[in-house]
Amino acid sequence: MRVLTFGELLLRLKTPEYLRILQSDNFEASYGGAESNVAVSLAMLRDEVSFLTKIPDNPVGLAALNEVRRYGVDTSGVVFGGSRLGIYYFEKGSNIRPTTVLYDREHSAFAEACEKDFAWDQILKDVDVFYFSGVTPAVSDSVERAVREALKYCREHSIYVVCDLNYRSKMWSTEKAQKVMGELMNWIDLCIANDEDFESALGIPAFDGDMAHGIDQIDTYREGMKEITRRYPNCKAVASVLRNMRTVEDGDWMGIYYTGGRFYESPVHTVHSLEAVGAGDAFAGALLHGIVRGFAPQKVIDFSIAASVMKLMIQHDFNVVSEAEILKIMKTNDVNLQR
Repeated sequence: MRVLTFGELLLRLKTPEYLRILQSDNFEASYGGAESNVAVSLAMLRDEVSFLTKIPDNPVGLAALNEVRRYGVDTSGVVFGGSRLGIYYFEKGSNIRPTTVLYDREHSAFAEACEKDFAWDQILKDVDVFYFSGVTPAVSDSVERAVREALKYCREHSIYVVCDLNYRSKMWSTEKAQKVMGELMNWIDLCIANDEDFESALGIPAFDGDMAHGIDQIDTYREGMKEITRRYPNCKAVASVLRNMRTVEDGDWMGIYYTGGRFYESPVHTVHSLEAVGAGDAFAGALLHGIVRGFAPQKVIDFSIAASVMKLMIQHDFNVVSEAEILKIMKTNDVNLQR
């Protein structure tokens, strides 16, 4: 099965070690972005995956593209145009000081993309699964319209659609997110909702904002997941990451997957994080891998959370781990798998 991910590719500028942006006189450059991160995860897991974006035809854009395709992602459909690549600045937190992300992506090549840039009948003709996150329609109104056109094509041609709600308050308001995502959910088959995503993106209460007690709120997560499938009958499955975070670096992580009217829950992983950026995308990539490869639901969630916590130990955006490495640390609640 072939997967296509669609979103913005970004230049990432990180301060050295734990320096604040205000203190730093140099930055470490790398590349990433939600959908490119998912594409690389799938390529590392040896799935057939393509990544679609729009980038400037200049050395920075080409360097970013090369970073994605070096892992085996098909980028042959990437559109060139515009004058700049979007940027995000990353300041790593420590203990009780949170990590900070600052966006500089207005007027980027991707933000100025429009519907006519993407010939969906050609792009999607051999695709089985289409993936995007809530970050993508938040980039600009023109990109939102392009997403709508893609989802309409997917529905008309029975292409499976997966969306990570991925709400970002620095990119749009809850009012705008709820209006847009509430409409797009009518074309989505599998939804990933973490932490504040339920309420901020869909207006469905599930999490009270206390990251120290996310796992403790599992009952309200379950209700939120069921409410998504009730409100949007086409959405047959929902997956979430739950966390009890004691500090920025230390916490407990688990996953929950609702499909076929039943919940599947992973064991809890207690971890010390090196870098948390991209852990949600690693979860999404592993989830897609499990679905594409026909894993049983329990294995899907156990595998996905194991991939996510492995990303916590890896720098930069991409989760450069193999299926064998994930399986090696995977815990499971499936009695049959334990035998």
